Amino acid sequence: MLIRTHTCGQLRESDVGKSVRLNGWVNSYRDHGNLIFIDLRDRYGLTQVVFDKESGLSAGAMDAADKLRNEDVIACEGMVRVRVGGENPKLATGKIEIVVDKLEVLAKTDNPPFLPDDLSKLPNEELRLTHRYIDLRRPSMQRILSTRHKVYQTTRRYFDENGFLEVETPILYKSTPEGAREFLVPNRHVPGSFYALPQSPQLFKQILMVAGCDRYMQICRCFRDEDPRADRQAEFTQIDLEMSFVRREQVMEAMEGFVRRLWKEIAGHDVPPMRRMSYREAMEDYGIDRPDTRYDLKTRDISAFAGKMDFAIFKNALEKGKDRPAFNSRKGVVKALRVPGGAEKLTRKITDGYTEFVKTFGAGGVAVVKVVKGEDGQPRLDTGIAKFLEPLKGEFLALLGCEVGDTVLFVADVYSVATKAIGELRQRVARDMGMVPRSGAEGGPWNFLWVVDFPMFERNKDTGKWVAMHHPFTSPNDDQMQAFLDANEEDEVTIEGIVSAGYDVVLNGQEIAGGSVRIHDRAVQSKVFKLLGMTPDQAKEKFSFLLEALAYGAPPHAGVAFGLDRLVMNFVGTDNIRDVIAFPKTQTGADLMTRAPSPVPEGQLRDVHIKSIAPPA
Repeated sequence: MLIRTHTCGQLRESDVGKSVRLNGWVNSYRDHGNLIFIDLRDRYGLTQVVFDKESGLSAGAMDAADKLRNEDVIACEGMVRVRVGGENPKLATGKIEIVVDKLEVLAKTDNPPFLPDDLSKLPNEELRLTHRYIDLRRPSMQRILSTRHKVYQTTRRYFDENGFLEVETPILYKSTPEGAREFLVPNRHVPGSFYALPQSPQLFKQILMVAGCDRYMQICRCFRDEDPRADRQAEFTQIDLEMSFVRREQVMEAMEGFVRRLWKEIAGHDVPPMRRMSYREAMEDYGIDRPDTRYDLKTRDISAFAGKMDFAIFKNALEKGKDRPAFNSRKGVVKALRVPGGAEKLTRKITDGYTEFVKTFGAGGVAVVKVVKGEDGQPRLDTGIAKFLEPLKGEFLALLGCEVGDTVLFVADVYSVATKAIGELRQRVARDMGMVPRSGAEGGPWNFLWVVDFPMFERNKDTGKWVAMHHPFTSPNDDQMQAFLDANEEDEVTIEGIVSAGYDVVLNGQEIAGGSVRIHDRAVQSKVFKLLGMTPDQAKEKFSFLLEALAYGAPPHAGVAFGLDRLVMNFVGTDNIRDVIAFPKTQTGADLMTRAPSPVPEGQLRDVHIKSIAPPA
């Protein structure tokens, strides 16, 4: 085999006159009679190679060249010369070409289902994932893999320079209730027993802090049996971190330094000091705990004003939990979203669709009013609930700062439902209004912020039981510790008001990292398990090793985990996580290339003491 001396993106005018060898795939083929031109491709780029009968190329080699087709794999040797016919400015190697004097065909290809060409229209994703090995040959996919590699290397360099140890934690894990559904792995040695694949290395990294490792880092695989979506896969990669003898500020400072290093080295962007926003501010102004602050469209609680209106839907909503304190999840509220310029762009058809949209988040619908110019030239309320607002028009316009041309959308329900619904609606309205900038990778802004001071607990919407908003190992904020220790599991208002020492990094409306100060006191950890409805025996069964470790001198510690896949998505400018994972799963969790998951023989099931109850195919 002719071993390459250069890659297909390497040669320049300074190499003219050199004898070189290239290896790669046939990217394109042009037959001009006595001349055959081929663009040869590898992951570094393209080089034009020329087969010329007049150059002394053997008849056999010319015949082999004549039979080449796209995606054949070849090795060639020849002389670099200035490109005849002029430069191709679209190629980095466009000033030169190789006149071939030796050719080896290393592999012929069947007719490919599609060509890995970024210039052509992409085939459907199902076909691309079925033949992922071809899809990955596309230059854009090669660049994504390269970017991902650079993220790995920058990450390791930064944390090594800052004294972190990279430690691997187990993949075969103990089943523990951490929030999402787990993947289970049967153990053939102990009938009826199972490992779980880790949702994260959370417990092990806390154990490492107890073990004195002080600063831990790992780029690790995590597994959650959840329905995939655009930015989530059941199998994903985290940059996982933990630090001892720190509080929240030290962790946030170190992580902000990491973000700056990463964006500077990968994107050439200088990240300014990151803004901080409380969870309560995020929910009040944006209706979501990961707000996209690239566009100025804020929600507003107008419950006090709405109580003056003679509008049954608002009044009925405000009667719900009226004796509960502000921000309580079961207290009735009326939320408003003023949309500048919406009167013209948001048609009746669009706003009618918003009602169906918010119903998917539990709300009853969306009330609408438009501000238009009256015959007297003054603002007039039109459509929707205009007649109910008319007696209070002046106060309403002043309250929201409305101008002619605006549309105002309203959602009324209990706080948790109304806030969630209008927060999601805000994002949809921004898209409909064309307010969402291009991603940072495409020249738009990078808007980073820390969201802090999350509630420690929230109600599970299906069971009504308390669950940890982050995870059950998150500590209360220092100023909340006594309230937490005094809380009774029946005291709903107190429990809902406890603030945790949690923190998230949000970028352009996407959570890219989340973490918290951990619990390092066994009594505090036991109290969390109690509030979550676990008996002492249940807590011991699930977490005995952690509770025991906390009894043997656990240092204060805190950590965070970055979603590596989401980081890469931002750098390459895609909103599809499958673009940045070499071998991803589909929306139904299938690997189309290997055809996994798949049935296994009965004998294999017997070995692990399992019987399938699935109906015959």
